[in-house]
Amino acid sequence: MARDFSRYDDRYGGARGKTNVFGWSIAILLLTGFAFAAWLGSFYIFGQPERPQSYRILKKLHKIEPTKRFELTVAPAGEFLNPKQLFDRYSVMLPTELATKNAELARNYIRNFQQVRGLVPYVVGRFQIMAARELTSRDVFTSGMVALASALDQGELLIEHVYPADAQVMPLMKQTLVTGLEIKLERTHDLSAVIHADRLADGRIMITTVPLLYGTYTVSRGTGAFSLEPPLDLNLAAGWPLFKETIRRRAEENFAAYRQSALPPGQGVPVPGLPTPPPVAAANELIRVEPAAPVPPPQVAVASSKHPPPPPKPTPTPKGGKLAKNQKTSPPPASPAQQPAGAQRGAVPTAQTTPAGAAIAKATPPVGALPSATSPVVSAVASPPITSIPPTVLPAQPLPGDALASTAGGANWKTYPAGKMPVGRLIATSDLRDVADRGIAGERVYLKGQFVVNFTETNRAVLRPRTKLTDTVLHFGSGAQSARIIVEYPTGYTPPQQGSVVTRDEARPYEITEVRKQADGQLNVFVREIMQ
Repeated sequence: MARDFSRYDDRYGGARGKTNVFGWSIAILLLTGFAFAAWLGSFYIFGQPERPQSYRILKKLHKIEPTKRFELTVAPAGEFLNPKQLFDRYSVMLPTELATKNAELARNYIRNFQQVRGLVPYVVGRFQIMAARELTSRDVFTSGMVALASALDQGELLIEHVYPADAQVMPLMKQTLVTGLEIKLERTHDLSAVIHADRLADGRIMITTVPLLYGTYTVSRGTGAFSLEPPLDLNLAAGWPLFKETIRRRAEENFAAYRQSALPPGQGVPVPGLPTPPPVAAANELIRVEPAAPVPPPQVAVASSKHPPPPPKPTPTPKGGKLAKNQKTSPPPASPAQQPAGAQRGAVPTAQTTPAGAAIAKATPPVGALPSATSPVVSAVASPPITSIPPTVLPAQPLPGDALASTAGGANWKTYPAGKMPVGRLIATSDLRDVADRGIAGERVYLKGQFVVNFTETNRAVLRPRTKLTDTVLHFGSGAQSARIIVEYPTGYTPPQQGSVVTRDEARPYEITEVRKQADGQLNVFVREIMQ
């Protein structure tokens, strides 16, 4: 009875209904599932930007940073692998393991190597271009060119080297990246990172590399250079690799015909997997160049003071014999640079009585010596010019026509202040024979020592290690005596004069680019000037 009366006590006069607990439970479960799906979706999208859908969403949300151009000294920590090491690493991976590794490589590249686990794999070695084609909007990289190349010392490894660039440099790139051109990737100058690896049907491995420096490239025998630019966008839906199966097979067939026509009669084309002859020196190769830093004008030793001392004034004769006695027993007057201001008046007559040859020998360095940062510039007073003494010049040795050929191509590269060059291994001239036997292997190697200039050109010089008489008689340092140091200088540098002596220490060494050993034991050491 009380229930009948209480049901009309509602404030608005309506009947009190029951709560739909089931409906609210379903709604809460749906919201929880939606929140859980959004949480998982965020991990899926942000954690896997290498997927085409994730990359497209992150690109619209502006969560993808532009591709970064790295510097050689601040690049991501990595390991440098030659063709054999690359083949051994990726050939043993299972398909699932290889797919996981490819996702990690692409993810590191998209993130600009900010969250890398382990070391970034870089490629070093010599490769020969089999084919090159222009990149379009249907490729992963939408602008530039890609070159398919084969390793010279590992025929089972192929690389497709990507050259992202603007459309303005495409005509020059097509003329440069031609079939047969050699690509030489070195640890000291290149940072070509592996971003994908694929196993072909015949067991070979093809990797995709991209240079993280995006520098300027040219050929050792040719004119013109083109510069690369980081890609603004990636079309990941196009898929890897860039050379699909049909295009790659056609490129290999054309390259086989090209090699057959280039070989001498009676010599066959080497088959991948079989022993191949050692690679020969390339007639033309693709190299990366760097803009040289501004070169300060060289300091030249002068023979006269910038501000000559005032003319001598007559000095009154002292009275008494005490001062005369002191003058007789006093030491000889010092040079004008060492005397105080008050004592320089009596030094001029002494300088006039000094022979010209002795004054020059004291005031100037040896003829042909280069001024260094640690050697002060000495000046003399009332001495004849340096050119009045004929310098002692060593006879120039005849060299072959390609003796000054350098792997740097005569271009510009980065120079460093004294002691500020990148970390590398410092060797002396006595260690050159060991380097010739083992090779540089992508390592940065510096050379120190004392050398004599035998021959000079516009931007090159040929040096010989300077040895002592005892070393020559006792045959010490035989490896250094048979070495020819071929130095290449950047644009704006003046090579030292013929016959001069050059000394380079650990603060100002030469950078070794290549060491070649001839049949007669002669070592040709190609170095380049990297100091400002």
